[in-house]
Amino acid sequence: MELKGLVITGIGTDVGKTVVSAIIAQALEMDYWKPVQAGDLDNSDTKKVRKLTQGIDCLPERYQLTTPASPHYAANLDKLTISPNDFQLPSSDRPLLIEGAGGVMVPFNNQGLVFADLIEHWKLPVIVVSRHYLGSINHTLMTLEVLKSRKINVAGIVFVGDENSATESIILLKTGVRCIARIPMADEVNQGFVEEQAQRIAPTLKVIFS
Repeated sequence: MELKGLVITGIGTDVGKTVVSAIIAQALEMDYWKPVQAGDLDNSDTKKVRKLTQGIDCLPERYQLTTPASPHYAANLDKLTISPNDFQLPSSDRPLLIEGAGGVMVPFNNQGLVFADLIEHWKLPVIVVSRHYLGSINHTLMTLEVLKSRKINVAGIVFVGDENSATESIILLKTGVRCIARIPMADEVNQGFVEEQAQRIAPTLKVIFS
């Protein structure tokens, strides 16, 4: 089946979604899109991915919000109203990788729109990014439960950091989701690191999405 697009989400903030997105986009030669950037506009995730990758087209965000906060609150401060109709997939020359903001239940407006609603509407497979910390098992299982309850295709999970067999084994056993890759922590995340990791996991990704 031809890969049309892919969604990267995480079990929360600061788990490594942007670096994983850059690596997977590089490995599969996909274009990159982050629909909503909340805060840190001078060093946005789109700018980070553009700097970390080679030959990847990074599409402009639908919303650039000035406050580093939940999108619904940041939009309120900017006097904007986010609508589900704002998230039609942009045209791209290659398959599109979409990076979410925060986790699957992050609210986008005051009417209850959450990121999982958009994933469900796009009908694209999802990769969940998990990083080990106290409470990460609960956060990972809840994220996968939400996605599965909506019958969203979960392609697999990427663990960030050193192996933690006790954590990983119970997550995989409980959910039946496959581990696609483990991305190590790096002293410096740069273009060389992204390219190295992309080459390492590309064969597995191409089998999964062929």
